[in-house]
Amino acid sequence: MTIHAVPPLTNAPAQVLLEHLVERLGAAHVRTDPDEIALHLREERGLYQGSALAVVRPGSSEEVAAVVRECAAAGVAIVPQGGNTGLVGGGVPYGGIVLSLARLNRIREVDAVNATMVVEAGCVLADVQKAADEVGLLFPLSLPSEGSCRIGGNLATNAGGTAVLRYGNARELALGLEVVLADGRIWNGLTALRKDNTGYDLKNLFMGSEGTLGIITAAVLKLFPGIRSRATAFVGLASPGDALKLFERLRAAAGAELTAFEYMPHFALEIVLRHHAAAVKPLAGEHHSYALIELASPQQDADLTSIFEEVIGGAIEDGFVEDATIAASDAQRLALWDLRERLSEVQRFEGGSIKHDVAVPVSRVAEFVERASAACEAEMPGVRVCAFGHFGDGNIHFNLSQPVGMDKGAFLATWETFNRIVHDIVREMHGSISAEHGIGLIKRDELPHYKDPVALDLMVTLKRALDPENILNPGKVLALGENLPDALPGGGA
Repeated sequence: MTIHAVPPLTNAPAQVLLEHLVERLGAAHVRTDPDEIALHLREERGLYQGSALAVVRPGSSEEVAAVVRECAAAGVAIVPQGGNTGLVGGGVPYGGIVLSLARLNRIREVDAVNATMVVEAGCVLADVQKAADEVGLLFPLSLPSEGSCRIGGNLATNAGGTAVLRYGNARELALGLEVVLADGRIWNGLTALRKDNTGYDLKNLFMGSEGTLGIITAAVLKLFPGIRSRATAFVGLASPGDALKLFERLRAAAGAELTAFEYMPHFALEIVLRHHAAAVKPLAGEHHSYALIELASPQQDADLTSIFEEVIGGAIEDGFVEDATIAASDAQRLALWDLRERLSEVQRFEGGSIKHDVAVPVSRVAEFVERASAACEAEMPGVRVCAFGHFGDGNIHFNLSQPVGMDKGAFLATWETFNRIVHDIVREMHGSISAEHGIGLIKRDELPHYKDPVALDLMVTLKRALDPENILNPGKVLALGENLPDALPGGGA
């Protein structure tokens, strides 16, 4: 695996900057010890190694604004970080400072009647979920990293997760934002209104911008009725096309109660069972494809199991479901979900993995899996396709594990070749080369191949208007002449 190192930024103005930051925040919150900084210099999968002058930990929005003003005056770059759990290199610093939002971790207000919550950007996602649950409501964003990722990063990357089918991406879960701009001003857009037509919807500029246009410091989040009934099924199928047929039937029968529809191929289940000691095989036989499906309702006694029995039973009679099991307890439900949630981590035990996080229209998701699989297998006989993900919203993590016995480095060297194969099919289907993980650095140089040139021009215009000195997370999403390492191809779960 290639690790990209960046030389540290050292000069006299930078040292003066650090002195000013210590005066403003205190020495305890301007960390320059190399061991402490090291924790903030690598992304989750270790593909990039950065450098930084310091890790700065402001404790309020006003302190964030003060840090930004000092850095702007000194011409020093700022890389905001939440939990540093991203997968596209978007939080790796290349000189300058890391601005950690970990101390902005207060839940400012919960309004159960309005079904909203005002939280600071450093709140851990699991803590946000818990606070909603304590008033009988639900914050539905759910990710494998929810015990460590922070809500500011979730919003800045427009995170997805397993509940997008019902509730939408992070962008759909926020009503308002508080943002520190590149000149140090604070935009207070913390509206809790569901209807507000007083001009441009500014919050959508910053959600999904990966810290390149402004630094999110707080948000008004939407809450939903709490879940009181669940039913979970694991289904064996003969093809992705059969999975799509089942999805259509369940959507028609269950409506909004269909919360998740997760797809995985046989190879994916095989490696979870091989490398995760606690995993239990859910079905007796072997199947080409599998679906993990969940129905959920705010009603205490909703009969969700009957919906499964009717729909899945009819699909078995019609010949496109081969076998199924419905969880009989919460422990069984969690065990079925564990099979899905362990999938990202066990892939590394199979050698090199080339990753793609893509989306196509739901109507074409089965066709995409079949076509892209066949094209990649034709390019490299023996490559093992691990195409899994959120079938119900069209997002597939189309990953490729190296052929058995192949040299890992030689396999990873073909990443760009497989990018072209997979991403060209995605473009043909009017899809996206980044569904939920963002662009960061790892897909930055892919973006011009697939993004509408007018859209790219508008993005550059916005960046230059909001951050004319290019101090906010420079080199991420858009390349504007920065001297950064070349982006690696790919990215994904």
